[in-house]
Amino acid sequence: MGDFQYDNGEGTYSVSYRKARSHNMPVSHFHSTYEIFCLMSGKREFFIKDRTMVIHEGDIVIIAPNILHRTTNTETPEHERLIVNIHEKHMAAGNSTYMDVLHPLFEKEYLIVKCSLQDRLAIESLAQNIILEMQEKKPGFEMYTQTLALQVLMICCRHVKQNSVETLESPSPMHERISEVVRYINSHYMQELSLHLLAERFYVSPYYLSRFFKEATGFTFVEYLNSVRIKEAKKLLEQSSMKVNLIAKRVGFGSVTHFGRVFKSVTGYVPLHYRKGN
Repeated sequence: MGDFQYDNGEGTYSVSYRKARSHNMPVSHFHSTYEIFCLMSGKREFFIKDRTMVIHEGDIVIIAPNILHRTTNTETPEHERLIVNIHEKHMAAGNSTYMDVLHPLFEKEYLIVKCSLQDRLAIESLAQNIILEMQEKKPGFEMYTQTLALQVLMICCRHVKQNSVETLESPSPMHERISEVVRYINSHYMQELSLHLLAERFYVSPYYLSRFFKEATGFTFVEYLNSVRIKEAKKLLEQSSMKVNLIAKRVGFGSVTHFGRVFKSVTGYVPLHYRKGN
């Protein structure tokens, strides 16, 4: 089966399949959809919000909208994965009781689901059918694959309701140390931050911090700081009437011109694209 990328053009539904020998970095690190990441073979390191975790074959990762995340390289980068991004409105279209059925999704910022063998086989079958439908593109393929994706979500939510979700440990003490730095950035992104300031605060060299921050998160320090600031700015644009120059200042940018340039590089759009009602 060949790799493919499908997007409905509305930012509400996309499907990506890849069988890779090397690391592949997604363009967008946060989005307004739920992401279903099915690791069909191999092993990946996954950075979500402030933690790096190792994901194994058969694991399902479900990430809520606007949660910063990225896969990072591993010692064994060869892997096969299916990613479905689906907006909540497509869940609601199926049944008005979706909030009850998919309740675990709305409680957590992300779920790492390790299913039983029976559920794994069921999800694998659904994933293969999604891939086949996307490749054949028969009439109604988009709606059909959405119903398959919803079945994956339901199996995962049933599993979470019946079983306690195990907490995945960080791959190493270095990863846990970087998690502390990330949590600090997540809480202080609106302040003036630099690699040297953080290195001083956490008693490490700037070289060490720069190198291991990238290794643990998949982001450079500047990429991550900008992504956090733009994510918060996007939220303010969508949910408030605050002026763009004030939003830029609120999230830590000294210049509105620089803010606009970084915003477009991260999201692909100018800030006013996300203005409520635009």
